[in-house]
Amino acid sequence: MNSTAAVFATTHWSVVLAAGQSADAQASAALEQLCRTYWYPLYAYVRRRGFRHEDAQDLTQAFFAHLLRKDFLGGVGPEKGRFRSFLLACLKHFLVDEWEKARTAKRGGNCPALSLDMEKAEERYQLEARVEADPESLFERRWALDLLERVLDRLRHEAAGSGRTAVFAELECCLLGDRPAETYAQLGSRLGLSETAVKVTVHRLRQRYRELLREEVAHTVTRPEEVDDELRYLFAIVSR
Repeated sequence: MNSTAAVFATTHWSVVLAAGQSADAQASAALEQLCRTYWYPLYAYVRRRGFRHEDAQDLTQAFFAHLLRKDFLGGVGPEKGRFRSFLLACLKHFLVDEWEKARTAKRGGNCPALSLDMEKAEERYQLEARVEADPESLFERRWALDLLERVLDRLRHEAAGSGRTAVFAELECCLLGDRPAETYAQLGSRLGLSETAVKVTVHRLRQRYRELLREEVAHTVTRPEEVDDELRYLFAIVSR
């Protein structure tokens, strides 16, 4: 199996399908991890719809309890489109049909609540809501930024695994094409590397960043040919 095929064998949709078709604890745990990964953009959307932060917390938890139900998951699949669009569409439908019930129920209802840092989420929301006024725009911008942050985290973890934490910390600013405040020679002097070695390291980091970014995006779409379109869309959102 080539690398592209391997990525598309383990997309977010495959996790959803496995959880919906099986009582396997590993499949359910994988889906819960997806919920923890993507909950904040959904919370921000609910807040921007005008709900108080206490209600938004309840609704976000209740939505994931709804999403994790086997009877709900049994009716969904990749034909629903990109995972980003699917989650937002499900949330919109949930808010129309269920928000009053979820708002009046005790937090978490009868389902175990996911462990989510809601207080920190509200702090983030208060800062970000000043940038995006439209709920859909806020959701998509936060989705894109969170995805980019996950890619950086993966790259940072790889650097730590190879004993290059200090090098990565110094060169992280070069990854997205931004002009560093210092020259490569100055960075190299602090790292004990030549200017040429810094240039080579930055090139390799950027190359690996692009590989990981494509992998991360590939997990959220249904076909390989959608990756480039999704990348262009997400970068357009971030650069607005």
